[in-house]
Amino acid sequence: MQTNRSNVGALIGGALLIGFGLLSLVSRIFQGLNWGFLWPFLIIGFGALFFIAMFAIGKSGAAFAVPGSIVGGIGLVLLFQNITQHWESMSYFWTLIFMFVGLGIYLMGWYGEDANQKKSGVGLMKAGFILFIIFGTFFEMIFSSFSNVLFPIMLILLGGYLVLARSGLFKRHESSKDNPIPPVS
Repeated sequence: MQTNRSNVGALIGGALLIGFGLLSLVSRIFQGLNWGFLWPFLIIGFGALFFIAMFAIGKSGAAFAVPGSIVGGIGLVLLFQNITQHWESMSYFWTLIFMFVGLGIYLMGWYGEDANQKKSGVGLMKAGFILFIIFGTFFEMIFSSFSNVLFPIMLILLGGYLVLARSGLFKRHESSKDNPIPPVS
């Protein structure tokens, strides 16, 4: 099977058409099924198609990890909201997109073997997590009693991380050749 750039679009388009056709056929056959629960899986599956394209193209298609992680991550969030009926979390769910972009950049660096991209991805995921904690706490305290315990615990963990990070415990140790103090014999 030939998988070059011109065929990848046709493969993705064909897979989408097959998926929508199967979904339509199954919805006609099983009309009593609760489709309200299943629709986020369509979004997750669409995100997975980007990863299929990434692997089909090879290392030059590593950038497909970014939209794949964004779309798949949004699908997972919508699945969570659909299961829990906690739609108020839409007020701060946008902060997770930063984490999904960071994850995509990290995966792009991992697949493309680029350490700088991996490092950038981790930094963006951290920033997204901090925004999620801040905005999540604010909006949960205003709109909901869903997470009476979860967000205070996350605030404590975030504060602990910031204190420990500033104390130098998470810094990498410099090699001995960079240390101006000679070892004691």
